[in-house]
Amino acid sequence: MNSNQQAGRIAGILLLFVFISGVTIFQFLQGPVLFSDDFITITAKNSNKIITSILLGIISGLASISIAIILLPIFKRSNHFLAYLYVSLCILNFISIMLDTFSVVSILELSKEYVKNVNYDTNHFLILKTFVYQQHWWTHYLYLLVSCFPVFVLYYTLYISKLVPKVISIFGIIAVLLMFIEELFSIFGHSISMNMLLPIGIIQFILPAWLIYKGLYQSPFEERKIVIE
Repeated sequence: MNSNQQAGRIAGILLLFVFISGVTIFQFLQGPVLFSDDFITITAKNSNKIITSILLGIISGLASISIAIILLPIFKRSNHFLAYLYVSLCILNFISIMLDTFSVVSILELSKEYVKNVNYDTNHFLILKTFVYQQHWWTHYLYLLVSCFPVFVLYYTLYISKLVPKVISIFGIIAVLLMFIEELFSIFGHSISMNMLLPIGIIQFILPAWLIYKGLYQSPFEERKIVIE
């Protein structure tokens, strides 16, 4: 097994973990709770789920940075700028995860106070409820928007370096562009269709599956180097 195959398979395992954790967090742990009409009361009742989702999100963010570091020496052979840009954008993505995490914690703590305080000021809590919900809405969608950048650079670098079949990298580029457009329009209050997110879900499963099975190809840049030597 060459170094590209080994690094690719490790990256594939981590990418699969990031994909599964993302689905778990937003579809099963956070989504049904934080975006519920009754989130102010049910968040406290689901505190274990929320705490689990927070820890899983942090680990997932660190896994994304690890992927970028693993792929750095391989990507550098094709394009130094894109290799380091990918690492930088994964770090930026982790920062956006932490900001979103802060807003989730705010909702959890407010929900706990709301549930345990019988004699509360209704107007005061309604104001706080609106504030923390809107705060989470913004941090969540900005996180999703920011997450498009490292993913785009990943697929574009894979495309120009020919480390995976072109159909995978091209499909990935198109999928992340569709996701970016949908998230951008959602932020401006004009969501097009959630179906635009389906392609990114598909390719984010296909890529790690391919990497685990095949690893990364040897790029033409490496092949030319071997011939010259």
